[in-house]
Amino acid sequence: MRVYNLTGAQFAISNIALRRVKISRYRDLNDPFELLGVNLGDKKYRKAFRQTKEEIDRDQGIICFSKSWKNPLIWGHYAEKHTGIALGFDVPDKLLLPVHYEENLAAIRLDTKTGRPSKVLVNSLVRTKFKDWEYEDEVRLFLQLDHDLVESGMYFEPFSKNLQLREVVLGPKCELPIARVRKLVADYDAPVSVIQSRIAFTRFEVLENRVATRADKEA
Repeated sequence: MRVYNLTGAQFAISNIALRRVKISRYRDLNDPFELLGVNLGDKKYRKAFRQTKEEIDRDQGIICFSKSWKNPLIWGHYAEKHTGIALGFDVPDKLLLPVHYEENLAAIRLDTKTGRPSKVLVNSLVRTKFKDWEYEDEVRLFLQLDHDLVESGMYFEPFSKNLQLREVVLGPKCELPIARVRKLVADYDAPVSVIQSRIAFTRFEVLENRVATRADKEA
């Protein structure tokens, strides 16, 4: 499946040059309901769920992708107000899990033996978000963290056959020369297309700027 990770231009260029992607931690995501999309009206359950979130966050990270780069909201929220870049990867479908968008918090389900959140519930919560996030059209790649490879508190996943960079989309307001980005991906084993995007004229959408993309190729 072709999926897209949007970020600021500086981080995207670093990712391209070093051939890796930063792994997100749950505690750093912008949704405070990550792993807490459950009805905690009864305070006796709150400690157990917060402990579970901390335990999962300690050893598991995620890379978040969108199925499309054409929604202007994701550029505004994740790519520094349209000045950033979308990196398009080919990732095996079996490794990606789609996010479920829900209107209501889930009901409490505890393991009868441990008194902790059940595995079924936890496996659901790691990919549950409020319905208003639906515009992201998100899928997730879950990864175990290797604490021996941490860099200044951050973790990275190298490009591989399961994470192949195949497309680079420069945001509508990205000021990086497209020729410079093409040079960075010129020596990749598999071809990587680089395109310039623009705001659509007739609908709320981000589209390819074919003139800008073609002009550099013909120069």
